Amino acid sequence: MKESENSILSSVRDLLDEDRLDALYISGTDPHRSEYLCPHWQVRRFVSRFSGSYGEVVITRDDALLWTDTRYFLQAEGELKGSGFRLMKLRVPDAVTPDRWLSRNLPQQARVGVDLFSLPLDTYRTLSESLKNLKASLVPSSRIIPEVWKERPPLPANPIFEVSRKVAGASRLEKASRIREFLDGLKADFTVISVLDDLAWSFNLRGSDVPYNPVFLGYAVIGKACSYLFVQPGTLPRSLTTKMEREGITISEYSRFYDFLGTFEGQTAYLDPSVVNSAISLEISRKCTVLEGTSIPALFKSRKNDTELEGIRQAMCSDGVAMVRFLWWMKHEAWKSELTEFTVSRQLKQLRAMQAGFRGESFPSIVGYKAHGAIVHLMAEANQALPLEREGVLLVDSGGQYLTGTTDITRTIALGPVTESQKRDFTLVLKGVIALSTVHFPYGTRGIHLDILARQALWQHGLNYGHGTGHGVGHFLNVHEGPAAIRQEWNPHILEPGMVLSNEPGIYRTGKYGIRTENMMVCLEKETTEFGRFLGFETLTLCPVDLDLVIPDMLTPGERSWLNSYHASVREKLTPLLPPYLAAFLGELTAEI
Repeated sequence: MKESENSILSSVRDLLDEDRLDALYISGTDPHRSEYLCPHWQVRRFVSRFSGSYGEVVITRDDALLWTDTRYFLQAEGELKGSGFRLMKLRVPDAVTPDRWLSRNLPQQARVGVDLFSLPLDTYRTLSESLKNLKASLVPSSRIIPEVWKERPPLPANPIFEVSRKVAGASRLEKASRIREFLDGLKADFTVISVLDDLAWSFNLRGSDVPYNPVFLGYAVIGKACSYLFVQPGTLPRSLTTKMEREGITISEYSRFYDFLGTFEGQTAYLDPSVVNSAISLEISRKCTVLEGTSIPALFKSRKNDTELEGIRQAMCSDGVAMVRFLWWMKHEAWKSELTEFTVSRQLKQLRAMQAGFRGESFPSIVGYKAHGAIVHLMAEANQALPLEREGVLLVDSGGQYLTGTTDITRTIALGPVTESQKRDFTLVLKGVIALSTVHFPYGTRGIHLDILARQALWQHGLNYGHGTGHGVGHFLNVHEGPAAIRQEWNPHILEPGMVLSNEPGIYRTGKYGIRTENMMVCLEKETTEFGRFLGFETLTLCPVDLDLVIPDMLTPGERSWLNSYHASVREKLTPLLPPYLAAFLGELTAEI
C-alpha cells in the first residue's frame, strides 16, 4: 500500500463529490462476511491503517471515522495516528453505532455510498432503518475503492484439496442430504452458501485463500435436486472435479455466480440475513420468495460428530507437545540471545510446525509483555515488539491448524519475579476458568446465562474484561465459529452437545500488563433427571497452568481439586508423547498444590 493515507482520503472525497454522495460506508468485511480477509478485501486497512480483524468505516466530506470494539481500542489509537481518522468505540456504555452517527450527522435526503457485495444484509437493513428519518438512501457504489486503490492485490486462486470422510466423519453427499432434509421441512427449494467455512464444511474441501483459515473463495447453491459449486478457475484438481461431478455437483467459475442467481424464478430460497451479502439477497428477492434463518451448514457444523471430536483431541495432544516444548524453551534456552515478543511468536510457530499434520497458525499469535499485554489482540511485528526481561508476566495467545482439528490457547507465564497484584489477578481469572469448566446446566441454556460464571470472581473485586468469554471453534476450519457463544450480549442459539467453545476470561491493566487463561472445551451430555437433560463441559486443551502465578489460599478446595485433576490429565495424555527430559519437566509444571 504505497499511497499515503491523506491522499487516499482526498481521493475518496473527490469521488464522493463526483457521485453526489454525502458519505461512504465500508463494512470492513468481504462478500463472504469473513473475519480474516485476503489482501484483495482489506479495504478497511487500506483506507485507515487499522489492522484489527473487526471495524467499520465512514468517510464524509469533512470527517473520517473508524468503529471497533474493546479488543482493539489501544491498538486502534496507535494505528490511527496521522491517518485522518478518529476512533469511535463500540460495546461500551453510550456507544454511538455507525448507523446512529450517520442519522445524526447527515443532511436530509442524504446519499450514502455502499458496496452491496461486501455489505451484509442485516447491516443494510440497519442502515436503511436508521436513515429513514432523513429520507436518506443507500446508493450502490462499488467503483470508489477500485479507482483509489491502484495497486490492489488480485483475488487469490490457490489450490483446493479434499478432506476425507475418515477425517470429516461424513461425506459430501451425506451433508447435502441433511441440508435438503432441512429445506424440505421449511418447504424451501434451495439455499445459498456464501460463508467460506460453511462452504468448506459442506463439501469436505479446504484451501488457503484466506490467511489462518483453511478455506477457499467460492459460493454454492444446494437445492432439492441440485448442487452447484462456484470456485476460482484452476483451483480444483481435475481428478477431484471429475469425482464431484459424478456425485451430481455442478462445478462453475466463481465470477459466474451472480449471473447464475438471475436464473432462479418462482422458487422459495432460504437465506441467513446475518451473513449473506446484500447483492445476493436483492438479486434473489427480485424473482423468488425468501425465507430467513441461521445458515444451515453453520447449525450442523457447530455440533461436532464423534469423528471430528476425536480428531480435535488428537490435535490437542500435538498442540500440547508443542506448548510443553515452548515452555521448556522459555525456561532453559530463550534467554541465550535477545528475546522479544516477536521472536517468541516465531519460535512457537516453529515448534508447532514440528508436529504431524500441522497446516499453519489458526490466527496471528498474540504475545504481550508489560503494557502490550493489555492490548487484547495486539499482533506485534518485529519493529514494534518489546524486548522481554526476567520479570513480570507474558501473555501468549496462539493456535494451530492441524489436519484433524483447530486449536486456540492462551497462557500467561511468569518470566521471573512477579507482583502480588499480578498473582491475585491471575488467580481470579483462573477461578473464572474453573467455574465455567465445571458448571452443569439444563438443556436450552444460552451462553449469556453462563457468562457470569467466568466473571463473578473478578466482579467481586471490582474487575472486569471487555471481550466475550467463549466463541465456537471449527474442526480444521475457522478459529472463530458461530452460531453460539458465551458472552454478555444476547445470542439466541442454545449450547448443544458437540459444540466446541473457548473459555477465556482475562484482566487488562492499561499501561501495566494483561492476564488471560484460555482453554478449549466441548459441550457434552451429563445426565437426565426428572427435571430434564443436563449438559456440561469437558476441557480439551492440554497445557499446564503456571503455578508460579497461583495463590493457593485464594482457591476453594473444589477449585484446587479441579486444577490438580486437570494437571494430572495433562501429564497422563502428554507424557507418553514426550522424551524423558520433557516428561520430567512436565511433571514439575503440573505438581499438585
